[in-house]
Amino acid sequence: MDQRLSFVTLAVDDVARSRAFYVDGLGWTATVDVPGEVLMIQVGAHVVLSLWDRAHFEAEVGGTTSRDGIPPVTLAHNVAARDEVDSVLATARAAGAGTVTGGTDREWGGYTGYFSDPDGFRWEIAWNPGPIEEIVLP
Repeated sequence: MDQRLSFVTLAVDDVARSRAFYVDGLGWTATVDVPGEVLMIQVGAHVVLSLWDRAHFEAEVGGTTSRDGIPPVTLAHNVAARDEVDSVLATARAAGAGTVTGGTDREWGGYTGYFSDPDGFRWEIAWNPGPIEEIVLP
């Protein structure tokens, strides 16, 4: 098996609400858009973020666990400069992001902040200077 990730699929309560946030609010481009069922957004050279209606998700994958609290996963968007973290967080806030944690200096030398999408999935916006930056940035 090749070492790669092709899809990140998130079960969402309302595909239209997710579209309003990601496409209309953040300005991302939909690759596949089936109203009420799935929204797919190419987020990398060979990586797709799939926002799938929860009922359709569960019909194929199986039932999900309780949705109380924060989903036990984070997604990350890395940027090339420290000040870009605050800029992206402001864009997310303007798009209607839920909980927004402002940029914070981290003990490992980077600077990060978090926002949540309409279904509570946490996005980390990170400036991560050092060797990992060369791997994750285009």
